[in-house]
Amino acid sequence: MPTIRAYRPEDLPAVQDICVRTGDAGADARGRHSTDDLLGDCFAAPYVTLEPQFAFILEDAGQAVGYVLGTADTAGFVQRYTESWVPYLRQRYPQPHAESDRFLLELGLNPERMLAEGLAAYPAHLHIDLLPQAQGQGFGRQLIHRFLQTVRAAGAPAVHLGVAESNTGAIAFYQRLGFERLPVDGIHLGRSTEVTS
Repeated sequence: MPTIRAYRPEDLPAVQDICVRTGDAGADARGRHSTDDLLGDCFAAPYVTLEPQFAFILEDAGQAVGYVLGTADTAGFVQRYTESWVPYLRQRYPQPHAESDRFLLELGLNPERMLAEGLAAYPAHLHIDLLPQAQGQGFGRQLIHRFLQTVRAAGAPAVHLGVAESNTGAIAFYQRLGFERLPVDGIHLGRSTEVTS
């Protein structure tokens, strides 16, 4: 039976792998960029590197099959990301040539995009990804509840997340967990960090 545990530094390769294998609106994005690490370097590795206390792994038979990660304070995270993660990305990806790489790296190099107007009341944010074999069994709900409890203890009253409009399955999943559409640009959902059950 899969179990949830705290992130450990040796989980980074598995987190990178899960990120790319779910990186196309929930489908496999391997081979879409010059390196499969690029997605994870923009959307997963900065969280587990800068704020590992908010990252949790779903483990099955010794293998990571999912994760939830994020921050309790988006504004503070953006500052740390700008100071330490943007230089890392610039050094690792100095001259992206492929159009798909350039678009993704532009997102990675502009963390202020996380500070969309209208999200101040939802200071925490999260990312969650599960491999197909771990989906549909309640583990996503358990991961999100663990994350919500942790960021609430850190002082965050509410949380938000972004999702691709094409990822209708994920949107329905979040809505079942009490997330509601927020009146901000793009598809953003939010809810209280209070967990009642």
